[in-house]
Amino acid sequence: MTKQEAFLRLSRSSFRAGFHLSEQEREYVREKGYDVIRTHAQDFVRKRLAPSFPANDGRQTPMRGHPVFVAQHACACCCRGCLNEWYHVRKGVELTELQQQKIVNFLMAWIEQEMEK
Repeated sequence: MTKQEAFLRLSRSSFRAGFHLSEQEREYVREKGYDVIRTHAQDFVRKRLAPSFPANDGRQTPMRGHPVFVAQHACACCCRGCLNEWYHVRKGVELTELQQQKIVNFLMAWIEQEMEK
């Protein structure tokens, strides 16, 4: 599935499509820059999603408070259950480096789109 196909599919979900960056989160992105936000995304994905059995899976990603958290919910990359449901990423198997990189790239693409609005 391409990024465009995934964005289109997500746009059809009223829950996923309801997520947008707040002005405070936009300001945070402007302040820190995309490189720092990408580093945060890599860290969150590595620690909260990549393990085969993440701690508090299904509740590990706050709904707000950081642009990456909002992006994770908007993109259905917030927990292993959503990754499995939306992208068929098996639960109980550690994410590969490539999978993590793809998730981070997708989250950053969403954030960049939000910043253009």
